[in-house]
Amino acid sequence: MVARRGPDRDAPARFPARDASVRFPDRDAPVRVPARDVAAAVPDPELPMVTVADLGILRDVREDGDAVTVTITPTYSGCPAMREIAHDLRRRLEQAGYASVTVRTELAPPWTTDWITAEGRRKLAAAGIAPPDAAGRRPAGPVPLTLTAAPRAPVPCPHCGSARTTETSRFSGTACKALYRCEACLEPFEHVKDH
Repeated sequence: MVARRGPDRDAPARFPARDASVRFPDRDAPVRVPARDVAAAVPDPELPMVTVADLGILRDVREDGDAVTVTITPTYSGCPAMREIAHDLRRRLEQAGYASVTVRTELAPPWTTDWITAEGRRKLAAAGIAPPDAAGRRPAGPVPLTLTAAPRAPVPCPHCGSARTTETSRFSGTACKALYRCEACLEPFEHVKDH
């Protein structure tokens, strides 16, 4: 027990009367996570090491009370993962307490690898997948119209960093990735294609 000092040491402590108009939160009431945070954490089903926010396909999240509208853009118009992503967004938002969830697909402007965040590129590389070039590293200007394929910048190996790599297949497990082999460490790896 701590003794009070001063003339009113024996007086009971006084607190202001509780104002009935002030509402205090119920300690047991669950706190709803913002819809944007829930949506941003949804993993991509084809690249589960990155989220839809990391990939830049999460365009907009709007809350209106218990209703949420999420707008996503596919990496390409025929992406088979979009249905699974929309389903996962609905499920996770409903579990977070949102009663009405609408997922819209917006095709314009089209998705570009420039929308992948720096964190997304880091996560891809850490998983052994070469990320696309950052927006500032690609040559600017029009694409030359020739009958031969334009030489591509080397894709660095995500395992050892060597630029001595060879594309072995233009398509990998998904249309947005290509297969490569490193000539230095001999490891195969996937590369998210620039577009």
